[in-house]
Amino acid sequence: FIVTMIFRVKVRETYRDVRTRLARMNSYLNENLTGMSTVQIMNREERNFAEFSAINAGHRDANLRSIFYYAVFYPTIELIGAFATGLIIWYGGRQVMWSGLKLGELVAFLQYTQRFFRPIADISDKYNILQSAMASSERIFDLLDANIELPEPAAPERPENLKGEIRFEHVEFSYKAGEPVLRDVSITVAPGEKVAIVGATGAGKTTIINLLSRFYDVSGGRILVDGIDVREGDVKVLRRSIGVVLQDVFLFSGTIEDNLRLGDESISHERIVTAARQVHAHPFIERLPEGYGSLVRERGAGFSVGEKQLMSFARCLTFDPHILVLDEATSSVDTETELLIQDALRKLMAGRTSVVIAHRLSTIQDVDRIVVLHKGQVRETGTHQELLAQRGIYHRLYELQYQSQERVAGAPAQRAIAE
Repeated sequence: FIVTMIFRVKVRETYRDVRTRLARMNSYLNENLTGMSTVQIMNREERNFAEFSAINAGHRDANLRSIFYYAVFYPTIELIGAFATGLIIWYGGRQVMWSGLKLGELVAFLQYTQRFFRPIADISDKYNILQSAMASSERIFDLLDANIELPEPAAPERPENLKGEIRFEHVEFSYKAGEPVLRDVSITVAPGEKVAIVGATGAGKTTIINLLSRFYDVSGGRILVDGIDVREGDVKVLRRSIGVVLQDVFLFSGTIEDNLRLGDESISHERIVTAARQVHAHPFIERLPEGYGSLVRERGAGFSVGEKQLMSFARCLTFDPHILVLDEATSSVDTETELLIQDALRKLMAGRTSVVIAHRLSTIQDVDRIVVLHKGQVRETGTHQELLAQRGIYHRLYELQYQSQERVAGAPAQRAIAE
């Protein structure tokens, strides 16, 4: 019992270390295989291989420690059994010679002792496997037992007829304590209104989307959708009513149709095709050998960034959301494709509450209202022309953007003149 308890403590710590190092090694492998092109471009193959060798060596050493403890534990159990047998022979032999104990009784007792220790030895062999499983299950249960930061309300509210009104009321939020990202943000978006949110990088634009979709809870204030606080509503209903198109598109392994349907079998093939036609994704999908049944490799490998973004548009529109959120949705497509998408968006945003986040100000001139964020605060609100007339932050962003474009466009001409 004492030997087993010592072994349990020592080997459990070792197996924890083994699992941690294995996770670190798998993470490093995944990162380097995903970013293989970057590693090769930067000529980091040898350096990254050396780093992996160090991580792998740590995993090997942790395994060797666990093997060492087992190599000590199992023979120790066998040694205890052999020592007990030796004591019985020594003491029983004396009893046979001097106390009249029968030899058959001694032999029988020896047999009983061997039968007693054999299961103990077998259990000690399996105990090592059990400790490995316990160390692994600890990591799983630590994840399962983690506190839910966004608890579901006991009786979630569900709107009977969603209209799409959005209200941010004095919203405060920070990812780290003492470093506010949003400060006293108040924005109201009427049902069917198209509102753009602009600002410099780090102003808090994407954070607003995360809070609206309730990936995080606000630190202060509240966010209302159709008069219901998102913290008191059904999060599944909320997210089903919001269609989000992000700049970084994620495609799953499977067919194109599976990616557009996302497992919802109630969505018909005709509905998927209609959505793809509206965002002009249908032509390039039809050119593929299997059409909508063409396989999508991991993370959409084999498709251009523009094609993946068009598919994300089609996916969003397939679900026909009441609220449409576009986060730099046209940033990675060429000018011709962007014009087609803008034409489709003008039709699709009609009647839908739309929130558009963009750095390229040319893509948001037709919205109903523009909100300018600066250092986490709403600084300006108005139409494109109104904000230009104010000659404030929006006017400065507009000038900087178009001056930089003019410089880029004029550079080849200047070089030609110089030559």
